Amino acid sequence: MTDALAAAPQPAHRLIPSQFPPIGLFDTVATTADLGAVMELVGWTNDRLVAERIHRLPQAEWVYGMANASIVMAAFLHVAPGGMRFNGPDLGAWYAADELRTAAAEVGHHLRREAVARRVPTMQRTYRAFSATLLGDYRDIRGQQTTRAELYAGDSYAASQVFGEEIRASGGAGIVYDSVRRRGGVNVVAHRPRNITSIAQTDHYEITVSATARTIDVRKLSR
Repeated sequence: MTDALAAAPQPAHRLIPSQFPPIGLFDTVATTADLGAVMELVGWTNDRLVAERIHRLPQAEWVYGMANASIVMAAFLHVAPGGMRFNGPDLGAWYAADELRTAAAEVGHHLRREAVARRVPTMQRTYRAFSATLLGDYRDIRGQQTTRAELYAGDSYAASQVFGEEIRASGGAGIVYDSVRRRGGVNVVAHRPRNITSIAQTDHYEITVSATARTIDVRKLSR
């Protein structure tokens, strides 16, 4: 099957937990030659996996010397164990959504899974919202939840990770797909850091979930 290509939602919204404050390492480094020494100095390479991942990412795709560059690079270098839907554990990707409500549904789902795993009745976390413009043409698999159910599976990322990593290896920008967590929502995964531009932090949100209910409480925090 040959998938159509489409632009990413503009702007694309991403929520990042605020307990991981932004580290401005990549924001101020001027050249790739300086980057290794600065990473060593601030401890980014203390984690062996981070050191390995940055070398899996071609230098031409590194983002540095601009505001919020560290936010982008962290998405690729700090990866959830086992990977995510369209990336394996070896290298991360930038996941975003068409609307903040879609982004909240996605992070709320994972927060609920954490509550279940920890055996606590509720969990609450504060997130920073970012908007960005995503350049490039993305493989469009929207409307294929029935015909390609393996890519949308809720209990296994085995097939979708292979699919996503094949697109990355072929030089593709990423994938546009239907949100599994919010009906009508659209998500995008960007596999190229250089395509993530015009990144701006917007607001802070407090998200609360119950381990036994599907409701997600989202509260915008005052500045």
